[in-house]
Amino acid sequence: MKIILRQLGQYRKDTFLCMGLTTLEVIMEILMPFITAIIIDQGLEAAQLPVVYRYGILIVIMAMLSLLFGSLAGKFAASASAGFAANLREAIYGNIQTFSFSNIDKFSVPGLVTRMTTDITNVQNAFMMIIRVAVRVPLMLVFSYVMCLIINVRLSLTFLIAVAFLIVVLGALMVVTLRIFNEVFQRYDDLNASVQENVSAIRVVKAFVREDHENKKFSKASTNLYRLFVKAEGLLAFNTPAMMVAVYFCIIMISWLGAQSIVAGNMSTGDLTSLFSYVMSLLMSLMMLSMVVVMISMSMASIRRISEVLAETPDLKEPEQPVFDVADGSIDFNHVNFSYKHGSDKHALSDIDLHIKSGETIGIIGGTGSGKSSLVNLICRLYDVDDGSVSVGGVDVRQYDMEALRNQVSVVLQKNTLFSGTILDNLRWGNPDATEEECRAACQAACADEFIDRFPEGYHTRIERGGNNVSGGQKQRLCIARALLKKPKVLILDDSTSAVDTATDAKIRRAFSEKIPGTTKIIIAQRVSSVEGADRILVLDNGRIDAFDTHENLLKNNAIYQEIYESQIKGGGDFDQPA
Repeated sequence: MKIILRQLGQYRKDTFLCMGLTTLEVIMEILMPFITAIIIDQGLEAAQLPVVYRYGILIVIMAMLSLLFGSLAGKFAASASAGFAANLREAIYGNIQTFSFSNIDKFSVPGLVTRMTTDITNVQNAFMMIIRVAVRVPLMLVFSYVMCLIINVRLSLTFLIAVAFLIVVLGALMVVTLRIFNEVFQRYDDLNASVQENVSAIRVVKAFVREDHENKKFSKASTNLYRLFVKAEGLLAFNTPAMMVAVYFCIIMISWLGAQSIVAGNMSTGDLTSLFSYVMSLLMSLMMLSMVVVMISMSMASIRRISEVLAETPDLKEPEQPVFDVADGSIDFNHVNFSYKHGSDKHALSDIDLHIKSGETIGIIGGTGSGKSSLVNLICRLYDVDDGSVSVGGVDVRQYDMEALRNQVSVVLQKNTLFSGTILDNLRWGNPDATEEECRAACQAACADEFIDRFPEGYHTRIERGGNNVSGGQKQRLCIARALLKKPKVLILDDSTSAVDTATDAKIRRAFSEKIPGTTKIIIAQRVSSVEGADRILVLDNGRIDAFDTHENLLKNNAIYQEIYESQIKGGGDFDQPA
C-alpha cells in the first residue's frame, strides 16, 4: 500500500482539500436536524413565527453551504483520483521500461496490460470513493450518534445492535469476495491474452479458417470470468438485505420506544423527529460503508497486482562505476552457462568458450532451439549469464552503461517491429539526429532503397502500426537500415534476412563488407548461402558449440554442417536462386 500511495505525488493537496470540504459538508448536514427540532418545539408548537423564520433562514443557508462544500469536494476528489491513476500508469510504464526480458516474461504482456488498464481503473474508483465516502461515513456515524445520545440515550442504544449485526455480515462478505476477486483479475489476464493473440495473428486465423476455434477459446475465457463475477456479485448482493433488516429494526424500535417516551412526557415531538433524521443518516452512512466494502474488496486484488509491478526490480542492474566507451567490436565468451530461469538446471547455453576478433564476419547456424538467439542476446546484455562472462571490446558487458553498450551493439532481432509513423521516423529510431542523406545511405546498404523509391511519397511514406502495409522482406530491410544508422561496433542480424531472396541477401552482405568493414558482423541464418561467405561459421547444437571454422573446413569435417548443406542443395537450393 505504501508503494501505491507514494504515487499520489502532487495530488496530495487536492486529496486533503477534498477531505476537509467533506468534513464541512457533514457538519452542515448534522446540524440541520437539530435546527429542525428547534423549529418544531419552539416555533410551531409554541406558535412563534419569528422563531420559525429565523431558524428557517439559517437552515437554508446551511443547506446552500452544504451544497457548495459537497460540489467542491467532488471536484477535488475527481482531480485527485484521476491524477493518482495517471501517476500510477506513468510509474508502471516507467518501471516496465527498466525490465529485462526475464522480468517481462514473469508477468506476461497481457498481464501487464490488465494491470495498466482494468486494475488501475479499479484503484482510481476506489480512491475516489475512499476520500469522499470513507471520510464522510465515519464523521457521519460519529456526529449522528453523538446527537442521538444528546437527544435520548436509551433509544440510541438500539442502534448499536444494528451496527454489530452489520459488522459481522459485511466483514464475512469482504473476506470471501476478496479471494474471488483475486482470481477474477487473473482471468482478466487470460481474456486479454486471448484477444491480443487473436488480433495480432488475425491473418493466420483467417488463412487457416480457425475463427470458430478462436471464438470457442475466447468464449471459454469469457465464461470463466462471467461465472466468477456472478459468484462474487451474488455474495455481495446480501449486503442490501442485511442493511434493510437493520434499517427496519431501528425504525420499529425507535417508533415503539419513542411513542412511549412522548406519552410519558420524557421526550418532545421535535426530538423524536430529529432522532429519526439522525438514525436515517446513520443507516445511510452504513449503506455507503457497504459500497466502500465492495470497492475495497475489488481494489485490494488490483492494488496487490499493481504493487507487484512497481516493486519488481530489474534483473539487469547498472554498475556503480559504468564504462561508457566501447573500444572495438571484439567479442569473448568465457565458459558461459546461461538459463532463462536463473538457478535452473536446464541450460539454454552450456560452456560456451568463443573468441571473435573486431571486424570479423561470423555466421551462426544450427537447428531450432540450438541457442542461436540466446547467444547473441547475451552480447547486448538483454540477459545476464549464470556462469562465466561475456566481453565486448575487452570489457565485461556487466561493467558497461547499458545504453552505451546497446548503442554500440546493434541488434536486428528475429521478430522485426516497425512503429506507426513515416519511414524516416522509423529509421531515426537508430539515430534520432540522422539526416535524410544518412538515412538514404543506410537504406542503400540494406537494399531498402529499391522499394522505398517506388512509393509515391518515398521516405515520407507512412508506415501503419506494426508495419502492416509493407511485406516481410521490406520490413526486414528497414530494420537492418535502422540498425546501421547507429554506426555500431557490433552488428547482429538474428535471422533478419529470412524473408528476402538470395540475390538481395547477397547484395546486403556485400554492402556490409564494403561500407562497414570495421564493424563486427554476426549473422544468424537458416540458409547456408547466407553464412558461407563469413570469415568463420559457428555451428551450435543443443546449446553447445559443435564447431567453429570456415565454410570449407566445416564441409570437410563437421557432420551437422554437412547435413544442413546437403539437405539444402538436394532440396533444390535456396529460393530465388538460379538453377
